[in-house]
Amino acid sequence: MKSSLRTVDTFAVQCEKCYKWRVIDTEEEYEEIRSTILEEPFICGRKPGVSCEDPADIEYNATRTWVIDKPGLPKTPEGFKRSLVLRRDYSKLDAYYITPTGKRVRTRNEIASFIEANPQYKGISIKDFDFGSPKVMEDTIPAEYVKKSSSPSSNKKSKTSKDAVSNGTVLHLE
Repeated sequence: MKSSLRTVDTFAVQCEKCYKWRVIDTEEEYEEIRSTILEEPFICGRKPGVSCEDPADIEYNATRTWVIDKPGLPKTPEGFKRSLVLRRDYSKLDAYYITPTGKRVRTRNEIASFIEANPQYKGISIKDFDFGSPKVMEDTIPAEYVKKSSSPSSNKKSKTSKDAVSNGTVLHLE
């Protein structure tokens, strides 16, 4: 049975040189790239057996909802899992962390309480957790979910150019 939650199903990054999108095989590898992308921009050659001469792994288009993660977010501490869930109205993603014990936490205070109650995780810093929400790319939101506004200047669907997603890390949603 498929979950009604809209969650990430594909991780990708864009090459700084050729601007092609490369699918990243694991969430762990994606997080490593995302956490260091400001200091070490992604290039195709970083993926084994791939070069800028190869076709893109995936194309930016509206066949999926695309969201752009913030570059430089810390890598999720070992044993924890960062979970992103798209709201039903496609307005934003909510960020949660799943603790090693399976508890879902939504705030830094909850993380701090968990660490305090579980001494084996004392070496983990609260700074290793970021509840920031990736940006939903409006031009990839299904038409039936585009917000209607009473303001004449915002009546139409907002355009987001491909340039807005350049040099970023991206998550695709089911």
